[in-house]
Amino acid sequence: MVHAMPRLSPWSRLQRVRRVLAGRPAAHVAAEMGISRTTAYKWLARYRTEGIPELLDRSCRPYSSPGRTAPEVEAAVLALRRDRRLGPVRIAALLGLAASTVHRILTRHRMPRLAWLDRPSGEPVRRYERARPGELVHVDVKKLGAIRPGGGWRAHGRGSAQNSFSRAEVGAGRRIGYDYVHCAVDDHTRLAYAEIHPDERADTCAGFLRRAAAFFAAHGIARIERVMTDNAFAYRHSHAWRQALTDLGAEGRRIRPYRPQTNGKAERFNRTLLEEWAYARPFDSSSDRAAALPGWLHTYNHHRTHTALGGRPPISRIPVNDLAGQNS
Repeated sequence: MVHAMPRLSPWSRLQRVRRVLAGRPAAHVAAEMGISRTTAYKWLARYRTEGIPELLDRSCRPYSSPGRTAPEVEAAVLALRRDRRLGPVRIAALLGLAASTVHRILTRHRMPRLAWLDRPSGEPVRRYERARPGELVHVDVKKLGAIRPGGGWRAHGRGSAQNSFSRAEVGAGRRIGYDYVHCAVDDHTRLAYAEIHPDERADTCAGFLRRAAAFFAAHGIARIERVMTDNAFAYRHSHAWRQALTDLGAEGRRIRPYRPQTNGKAERFNRTLLEEWAYARPFDSSSDRAAALPGWLHTYNHHRTHTALGGRPPISRIPVNDLAGQNS
């Protein structure tokens, strides 16, 4: 906050003007108050023109902006953003403008960021957070390519013999297969649990849900009320999945078709999982990668800061009395 009576406040300007109007020389008043003669005469002239309102601060906005983009060009920028949902760089290339100019136009018209929009509809994404732990748990499966013993191209490079051997195998119709990472994320706390399985069948998904519930219970989330998934077959037509929900006393929820952002917390966790665990370093085998998962999960839950939680880890959202010594 600015001081109420600084050297150049409207109040002090009025005092200078009054002293000059009372008969004192403007140069003497300027010297007494620590300003230049030019400044003293400037405020005196403004007061004589418009009175006290002219002693207030003026806007720094220029009287005219001859370099501002033409209205029709701005309209074209906004139309490309609304209709095709393009970023500043692509719009600039289409219209022959600088990307910085396009960015200023979008900012001036308060256009939302592309990351905040639902791609199919163009409407801003409604972000939400459940009020208490266990009210909603997001479940998803991430498929990863298995790693042959000795490591693949990430460990040895794309020009290595291992990479050539892998491509030859694919060409011959033989594949090493996939690992399926089953993930569960609590909506309120962002506490996460994950397991690696060779498939995503219904009984595998049901067993994972039961163990995830036990994990959450051990970390202070006694009951899961709702479970949100996508529309995979294992979640839609599985008696094992429905029975697991019934045993846990939970209600099943599925996202609308082709709207994965509804399950966005699980999708975002999958991205973090890939960046900070699966692709964080070259692994020598799938078992080597799997062995690193529990340690990374502990770091994610107990130590890794989360921007949506104000820079705190997920475990911080669980009452201390419910942790039972887990935050170590």
